[in-house]
Amino acid sequence: MDFDIQETRPDTGKVLIISATDSFLAKSLITKLAGVDIKAVFAHANIREIDPYDEDMEIAILFLSEEIEPGSETLVYIKDTVMDRDRGLILIGDAEQYEAVKRTIPEQAVTEWFERPLDIDKLIKRVCTYLDENTGDSRKKTVLIVDDDITYMRTVYEWLKGSYHIGMASNGVQAISYLAKNKADLVLLDYEMPIANGPQVLSMLRSDSETGQIPVMFLTGHGDKDSVLSVVGLSPVDYLLKTIDKETLLKKLKDFFDKQGR
Repeated sequence: MDFDIQETRPDTGKVLIISATDSFLAKSLITKLAGVDIKAVFAHANIREIDPYDEDMEIAILFLSEEIEPGSETLVYIKDTVMDRDRGLILIGDAEQYEAVKRTIPEQAVTEWFERPLDIDKLIKRVCTYLDENTGDSRKKTVLIVDDDITYMRTVYEWLKGSYHIGMASNGVQAISYLAKNKADLVLLDYEMPIANGPQVLSMLRSDSETGQIPVMFLTGHGDKDSVLSVVGLSPVDYLLKTIDKETLLKKLKDFFDKQGR
């Protein structure tokens, strides 16, 4: 089997296997995954080889090694790819390597870590489970949280991460950049932000054909009538106070998606 990376129009798969070296184990995973009808491709751990595959892959498997240094451009690129595109990431390496890589790739971006020696059957099972839960009709809905209050945004992330794929942006520019590369089923948008506030960001989303139909719920510290009426013309689907608790927020989102039939 030829594992060479093609220079143009690469043959993509749901699983991208990344290794700094021509690891026999890394490449043999392609055959193992093919045995359970999952297409995988191999790339060396450099941006040039990973880039052609990052849009189509659903989950990446990264073999950690001394050649992949914490803080390297390649690790940053992998981190940005899986977080921006809301993809899975499995890391394979020893405990010391895993602790080192966490300085670049946060734990919330890691689907699972497998310690060497690798239990390949357990790995295959984990990949199958991830794909079953996150692709096709069973794929979790994606919620983008936009809030300049990082602490509050991370709190909402922790509340929702078990039920939804979560994207995060701390301002309108980041939100628009995220939506240029990813689909979102709902945006939770902070009403009060510096530079461009929530209504201004929503207006920008509504003016673009690619984002104009994305449902938006405002998050705000104010529930006064004037604030609500000022954005009615932009058609947000709801207006939620930031004092909302976890259970109420989860119910609000579940009721919304159930009503939409999404």
